[in-house]
Amino acid sequence: MATTASQNGADLETQPRPQSGGQSPAPIIKVDSVWKVFGKNPERVLAPENIAKSKAEIQSQMGAVIGLHDVSFEVQRGETFVIMGLSGSGKSTMVRCLIRLIDPTAGSIVIDGNDITAMADKELMEFRRGKIAMVFQHYGLMPHRNVLDNASWGLEVQGVPEAERHQRTRQILSMVGLGGWEASFPRQLSGGMQQRVGLARALVVNTDILLMDEPFSGLDPLIRRQMQDELLRLQEELQKTIVFITHDLNEALKLGDRIAIMHDGRVAQIGSPEDIVLRPEDEYVGDFTQDVRLESVLTASKVMVPPKATVMGHQGPRAALHTIGESDGDAAWIVDRRERYLGLLTITNAQKALRAGVRRMDEAMNYVDREYEAVSPTTSFDLLIPRAMSSDYPIPVTDADNLLVGEVHRSALAEALAETSTTDPDYEANAAANAALAAEAATETEPEQAES
Repeated sequence: MATTASQNGADLETQPRPQSGGQSPAPIIKVDSVWKVFGKNPERVLAPENIAKSKAEIQSQMGAVIGLHDVSFEVQRGETFVIMGLSGSGKSTMVRCLIRLIDPTAGSIVIDGNDITAMADKELMEFRRGKIAMVFQHYGLMPHRNVLDNASWGLEVQGVPEAERHQRTRQILSMVGLGGWEASFPRQLSGGMQQRVGLARALVVNTDILLMDEPFSGLDPLIRRQMQDELLRLQEELQKTIVFITHDLNEALKLGDRIAIMHDGRVAQIGSPEDIVLRPEDEYVGDFTQDVRLESVLTASKVMVPPKATVMGHQGPRAALHTIGESDGDAAWIVDRRERYLGLLTITNAQKALRAGVRRMDEAMNYVDREYEAVSPTTSFDLLIPRAMSSDYPIPVTDADNLLVGEVHRSALAEALAETSTTDPDYEANAAANAALAAEAATETEPEQAES
């Protein structure tokens, strides 16, 4: 199953699936040329003679403060879109404009086909209740209500009967790890548990979109990482559209499908975590990302290639040996008729199965290494490298349905690090380590093929 490192899996990176006719799906959120100016007569800032001025110039000359400067972006359905920046960058102003907690000065915001900038107050209130839920940094729990009643508050506002809202809320509380805490009060909970109540309250109303404004920034580092992992797990299960606000680049890289970096009210760059780190578009973004470790950003999708040797479970060991031989490798992946991954079959075990008279591999799974685990396309190099260095075989890559979609080779990991490090400001410091990794991968001996 050997391959050259020059084969990379860039073409296999996950992208939104096009609709029929080859067109991309319509975004669920579309922000177009949005401005927010604080101060008297904010519209004067948009006059042709002022619109090109900087934030500092407008503040000193006109006494107005620009919160958002001609911001445009789109969010796809089911995407986690992270808006990040330092204090004063405009990120929190933007998320509040999305549901008109703050009214934009100019521009349009269309959510699932509805122009919220044109909505009357009553229409906007109904839209918020049914379409969007929000999670804030400060949990806003009511101290006199227990966990169950705090989490079910949104359903109570909607007029859902008590028995039904409690049943639905208990399911969500269990999902976020608070099963058994329904009768507790906020004062009896840790900060992380209180944040889980806030998350449950947002999830229980079952809206399509979640807006999360720095929800984990007040938590201790360990609890914060646990909540990030919890959000990733829930998103894998629920596939919500999430707009997540943070000032923490590592958090953005971990959670975001795409990231928008804001600076002085403008969008400095929008891209995948890999784009942001490896291809910064200006000095500000480059300074922001210069200390990021490449291993934490690059993922299996960067280097995975199509599986070279795949055997259906209903096939026998003779067919498996032929497939392995054709691939010029040492093993094959066993999959079922739907191409779901079952395990690894080495050439040695295929030969043993042939001598034992096995007719179908799925009837002799004791010859298949079912413990040889697959990874997802989003698995980081941090996790892939130790796995690759401890195995003589590639790493299988499966999608959310356990379908085999690729494989990662040790040499490709080393080469990808060597290539991308040249764009890193700390290239000189990293070069020696990457060269050592590449040399180790190159000198590793592949297991010799056993005689048939």
